[in-house]
Amino acid sequence: MPAVSVPVELTGAMYFATRSPVWGGGRAFYDPQVSGRVLARAHLVTVEQFADIAAQEMYREPGPDLDLTEALTRGRAVLGEGRYETLVCAGQVDRLPVLTFTAPWGMDEVEWVPPAPAYVRLLASGLLAAGGWDRETVASYLAACPGFRPPLP
Repeated sequence: MPAVSVPVELTGAMYFATRSPVWGGGRAFYDPQVSGRVLARAHLVTVEQFADIAAQEMYREPGPDLDLTEALTRGRAVLGEGRYETLVCAGQVDRLPVLTFTAPWGMDEVEWVPPAPAYVRLLASGLLAAGGWDRETVASYLAACPGFRPPLP
């Protein structure tokens, strides 16, 4: 478990794209190049824990630690072409880097895919557990994320 979890607001946008075989709908991605705000929950974890979580999300075997140098010094490190294979340093909290992973493509470079209701509930419960926002704020935020609803014909 993380040592600490806190609510954070990042610069950028969260959007839904690709199709998760587990959830049956779009996955959440972070685009730090878009203006806006992203509600998130930051977890204080060790480098080893972060590497293990990233390996799982990248469908890789857990093992060696990730080299975080490029992400920490340049703000971004592309480790592959797949989803969640790009590391991003999204800022700092208490002088510690906020690292996450996302896709190498931008929000407008991929087709948006609506998320499954169960996935949205999971995201909402995580944001609510962070303690920074109420139900109405979280619901409005998620509903406004690109891809949340299918585009109109």
